[in-house]
Amino acid sequence: MDKQEVIDLLSSKMKLIRDEKGYTQDKMAEVLGISKKTLVQIEKERIQASWTQVVALCALFRDSEIIESVLGDSPLEVIETIAHEEIDVPKGKTLGGKVWWREIKRMGPFRLQQNLISKHYRILDVHNDRWYSSFDKEEALKRLEELAKGAEL
Repeated sequence: MDKQEVIDLLSSKMKLIRDEKGYTQDKMAEVLGISKKTLVQIEKERIQASWTQVVALCALFRDSEIIESVLGDSPLEVIETIAHEEIDVPKGKTLGGKVWWREIKRMGPFRLQQNLISKHYRILDVHNDRWYSSFDKEEALKRLEELAKGAEL
């Protein structure tokens, strides 16, 4: 998944997300910091949202079931991973991947998972803390090995 795919997916769901929240077009435009005219254009699929607007949408509506169904478990993690190409610092507790994730590999106290929807990878420890995220499987496997070796020392 890349920026354009996320823009395509979320632009087409903007009205559903607004309806899910129960917002008027005026309120939704205000929350997103765009004009009502721009919002109407996006909702009618005459134009697409910008990357900045999509990031704001994911941040401000991160609890949206519609966004989760499009991007998977953690919309902000997907956005952050795309923006930075990978995340390689511990980022805190997750739910452990019971719904949106499949396990790829375990090494020591770490496991590599892939999101079933966005297809990005992440590494969690035994406490379900996220250590790494990327869309590159080979890089994720390499980082899993590095983390596992470091845990042995």
